[in-house]
Amino acid sequence: MITVETPHGPAQVHLDGPDAGPRALLVLGHGAGGGVEAPDLLGARSAALDAGLAVARVLQPYRVAGRKAPAPAAQLDEAWAAVVAHLGTAFPEVPQVHGGRSSGARVACRGATTLGAVAVLALAFPLLAPPRRDGSRADRGPEIDAVTVPVLAVSGERDRFGIPGPTATREVVVLAGDHSLKARGPVAAAVAPWLARVLPQPAPAPATARR
Repeated sequence: MITVETPHGPAQVHLDGPDAGPRALLVLGHGAGGGVEAPDLLGARSAALDAGLAVARVLQPYRVAGRKAPAPAAQLDEAWAAVVAHLGTAFPEVPQVHGGRSSGARVACRGATTLGAVAVLALAFPLLAPPRRDGSRADRGPEIDAVTVPVLAVSGERDRFGIPGPTATREVVVLAGDHSLKARGPVAAAVAPWLARVLPQPAPAPATARR
């Protein structure tokens, strides 16, 4: 684990995978009140590691400080950008796939263009905010709709926050379960082929000269 200073306090980054030469880097953010050990994040990590990627799971500063209530969106985005910049220095010229679950997926979508993500993994992306007192709910769909790079949206079939629909650049996988996406294995199985499609394939090893 490494600590990265951000404008809103230190973030913690749990880094797995090869120290040198990864095909790409998958950067993942957590849900609003959760952490980086969520089953769907671990499933995505497993698929990425098997594909030769490095994986960085980012714990936002408010969670590092022990708070469960999420920071304002602007602060989340600024902290995320600071971590992404740090990782870009640590892994120069390595393509980055950004993603996360729920709130973390929203952050990844908002920053995808400006931070140079080559693709976005949206786990349990919440199309709708929690109900207000009057029963109305804010629409968060524009955040994922604004992403122009390839997107994989993975949701539970009973997700009370809604399920994104497919588009020309967005693939959608619906799994058994709800917003918690506790099915780690099926998440890994959904993410693996998508990574293979959206990332450049590794160059073949040189043929061994025959004697």
